[in-house]
Amino acid sequence: MLAEDFHVLVPDLPGHGRSGRAWVSLADTVQVVTELVRSRTAAGRAHVVGLSLGGYVAALLAANEPAVVRSVVVSGVNVLPFPHPAMMRLLGRIIGPFTSSGPVVRANAKALKVPAEDFAGYRSAAGQVARGTFARVGDEVTVFEVPAGAGSSPCRMLAVAGANENEMILRSLPILAEGFGHGDARLVTGVGHAWSSEAPSLFTATIRAHVAGTDLPADLRRLTGA
Repeated sequence: MLAEDFHVLVPDLPGHGRSGRAWVSLADTVQVVTELVRSRTAAGRAHVVGLSLGGYVAALLAANEPAVVRSVVVSGVNVLPFPHPAMMRLLGRIIGPFTSSGPVVRANAKALKVPAEDFAGYRSAAGQVARGTFARVGDEVTVFEVPAGAGSSPCRMLAVAGANENEMILRSLPILAEGFGHGDARLVTGVGHAWSSEAPSLFTATIRAHVAGTDLPADLRRLTGA
């Protein structure tokens, strides 16, 4: 468990869980996380890990606010243009109201291979997403690119994904890593988008190694070339 050796903060992002703050934008969320790190850590800096939406926030945080970031791990982030972004945004508005319904939650949990013992927590989290958040988030992540400030960021960046992840995310890995001055792209075999729950021991070992600046687990294959 990471919490045994580290001061771990797991914030609810705006529009999610018990945040109490509406989702405005990725940039706004970066400022929320920046203030959290400054106020809740002894040195005002943190090793940041972001999965899925959290990955987009973490990547932008490392580019825009590197003073609060020691290192960053992002997983499940796409930086390639969607072929039909307007259609994707429309689908987000249609699907959004149903994302917390029972059938959709069960289907998503199955696709993400959420363990049976974690399903209740997953269902609860899905039900705590504020109305309209899904669509507003979709408006930004469908056009997300390597942040403009990435190249000058001093932060160590690890871009990682499961090998069974969406193809666009897999193709994005080396592009995102190479966009940062100190980036590394890795692929985890045999797992998908939610690899942190599919292979929790490997995930924990990866975070420990990246924080320490030591060799990553051999199960993570290095990717090169955009």
